[in-house]
Amino acid sequence: MEWVDGNLHLLDQTKLPGSEEIVICKTVEDVCESIRKMVVRGAPAIGCAAAFGYVLGVRTLVKDLNVENKSPDSCSSVVTKGREKIYYSLLKTRPTAVNLEWALKQMQSLDYREHESMGSYVNAIESKAKYILQEDINTNLKIGEIGADFLGQCRSVLTHCNAGGLATGGYGTALGVIRSIKSRLGNINVFATETRPLLQGARLTAWELTKDDIQVTLITDSMCGALMQTREIDAVIVGADRITANGDVVNKIGTYTVSVLAKENSIPFYVAAPWSTVDLGTRSGRDVEIEQRNVNEVRGFGGNVWAQENLNIFNPAFDVTPVEYVSAVITERGVIRGRIELQETRRS
Repeated sequence: MEWVDGNLHLLDQTKLPGSEEIVICKTVEDVCESIRKMVVRGAPAIGCAAAFGYVLGVRTLVKDLNVENKSPDSCSSVVTKGREKIYYSLLKTRPTAVNLEWALKQMQSLDYREHESMGSYVNAIESKAKYILQEDINTNLKIGEIGADFLGQCRSVLTHCNAGGLATGGYGTALGVIRSIKSRLGNINVFATETRPLLQGARLTAWELTKDDIQVTLITDSMCGALMQTREIDAVIVGADRITANGDVVNKIGTYTVSVLAKENSIPFYVAAPWSTVDLGTRSGRDVEIEQRNVNEVRGFGGNVWAQENLNIFNPAFDVTPVEYVSAVITERGVIRGRIELQETRRS
């Protein structure tokens, strides 16, 4: 994503790999629609996009009220209500990934009443959104560095869904670790699952890795067990949309299945995620709202329909991997094993 001349430019992930098209978001409604339709997806990327959506919403609010040059005190009530509406319109676009709420709270924390004019406040939140994007990129680079140190001479990995530059501000979390290993060792072999039903692995992960000249082999989701039996992979590494206080990992549907297979085959299962994905306010994965998506995503894809009408369909976007299946979580703060909340207590 790029912030260009006051508008948010997003690479349309629904069109990849067939075409590389840019969606230009000029309003907060445009950003909300892009998040809902998964033009932009991935927990950190959604958070960054929402920050810029907040800027677009507030900028329009201030312009419509014609208060750019007025002091905040003169329009406090209407601005407060407007900000709340913008905040919640973005927050409700997708309920599971915690980075969305984290980024919006960062934006909302800037008090407009501390500025001389509403115009200077708009400038301040624009700078804040730019900072969130750049900080996410820096964080991913740090995760990649720590992950490469931790995984050492790992030469072959399995990843599920897409946790790369497309899912973040840039570089990636799980794919960031893979990129860092590749830069050190010269080569790494990646097995990428298709990731049904929207094929983020086949369409996005394979596309990213190919562009970076990283060897990637595509498999269907149901091939993971057979692959692990052959001992052709050293580790599994995935991203996360939320990590709860007890260490449970909420990630793309199918992640739990991969973790169980990994444990059964004595293969380490690693999660790479920024600290903004950690939700210490939620006790366990059982307490997380799991997004249920349109059933048509399962009925067919890309204009092709293979399931009959009026068929009962279950389509959760995410599942929960219990902490006992997670070998370690790699963050920019370091590598964590076990309960996240206990690690934080020891740190403090």
